[in-house]
Amino acid sequence: MEFGKVDPALLDTIDFSLPPDPPETLAILGKRKATTATRFYIGCAKWGRKDWIGRLYPPGTKEKDFLHYYSTVFNAIEFNGTFYGANAEQIRKWKEQTTRDFLFCPKFTRTITHLKRLNNTEKEVDEFLEAISEFGKKLGPVFLMPHPRFSTKYLERLEYFITALPKDLDLFLELRNDSWFEQGYNPELYQLLKKRNAGTVITDAAGFRSYVHMHLSTPDCFIRFVGNALHRTDYERIDEWVERIGSWQKMGLRRCFFFMHQHEELHSPELIRYFIERMNKKFRTKIPLPAMV
Repeated sequence: MEFGKVDPALLDTIDFSLPPDPPETLAILGKRKATTATRFYIGCAKWGRKDWIGRLYPPGTKEKDFLHYYSTVFNAIEFNGTFYGANAEQIRKWKEQTTRDFLFCPKFTRTITHLKRLNNTEKEVDEFLEAISEFGKKLGPVFLMPHPRFSTKYLERLEYFITALPKDLDLFLELRNDSWFEQGYNPELYQLLKKRNAGTVITDAAGFRSYVHMHLSTPDCFIRFVGNALHRTDYERIDEWVERIGSWQKMGLRRCFFFMHQHEELHSPELIRYFIERMNKKFRTKIPLPAMV
């Protein structure tokens, strides 16, 4: 993954501090009493890593069994497979390989977001939604990531697209254009997401600090963490996220989706394990700890 990658020599010069919670986030969390425990959905963005054999997967694990074994270690995946196309038959096969309570969090297809850029996509959206319905109870949040050149210039188009989606679709939005973050988070879009009960994605990558916007439009967080090959700052950043998520729990955080990325995905299991260890120790959560071989 090249997104947000910087020269490793510069990592010690970057301010990785998380911004304070904006008033909007405090208001969202303050509306919900913390009467039930936060539900955690933790994982990576891939399962098909041969270099995880002998690291996360036991020696001798066959490639055809990677997904099943992954689902016994983690309870969710940020699923980029649908970005390249959503096929109902293939989705049924993926679903059947996973454990009972596993969740797929599929991304809208690139035809919708990158080729047609949310314009005149009714047919493609219908086909996508029909395909992912095959996940059944294993369908988690669907995340929408418009093209990186999709700026506030297209706010009206984005609003139309989101409004036209089924109201019961569990939707999270990731933005990759600086224009959306000039005011922390675009106020008009934030109000639309809040009204629609759609969530925001927070992407924490070294090269795009403004994307760590900390605005929650629902009492849920969806965090995409991009590490840097287990650099010292990776652990320091995780420590700060543990503190922030812990404080959100106390305020009434309903769900936490936390997905680990690395520019070299070989290192993702170690860092996600560290995150879980720190959460369980600091806040007495009971997130299952992935066993490293």
